[in-house]
Amino acid sequence: MAAVSARDVAAVLRARRPGLGTKKLHKLLYYCQGHHVAAVGEPLFREPIAAWDMGPVVDALWAAEKRSGPSSGSHLDEAALNTVGYVLSRYGAFSGDELELMTHEESPWRRADALRRPGRSAPIRPEWIRDQFAAEVEPWPSELPAFEVDGVDSEDSLDDLRAWAARGA
Repeated sequence: MAAVSARDVAAVLRARRPGLGTKKLHKLLYYCQGHHVAAVGEPLFREPIAAWDMGPVVDALWAAEKRSGPSSGSHLDEAALNTVGYVLSRYGAFSGDELELMTHEESPWRRADALRRPGRSAPIRPEWIRDQFAAEVEPWPSELPAFEVDGVDSEDSLDDLRAWAARGA
């Protein structure tokens, strides 16, 4: 699926976390974008993310919601919904201020922050986000090791395994 709108992702985040504040929302969007691109290989939403004083912000969403308020619709596929669920389980308990401090320690915000003037924003390049989160993803091994349990061989048939389990080994 092609990248969706940050507004759609924000609507799902708000539906799953009623009362979600603006600062926390934008940090969660940043984490959604990062984890999605690392896991799936493409951005979750199409809008760019910028470094503000308070951390990463989706400029276009912030401006749109300031004009017309939050959106309630969403059109996310299963992979996108999985990303949102993962991010909420990993970061959802943190406050907006805590998430701000966390993002300030990460390379994408720091690199953009080094380029911005005080009180202004600077773009966080998509490849910086990809590199930050890709480093957290463990590559899947090309060959899985054989499991080893006393009395069980990885070549055993299903009947052999059932017999082993029935013996209570």
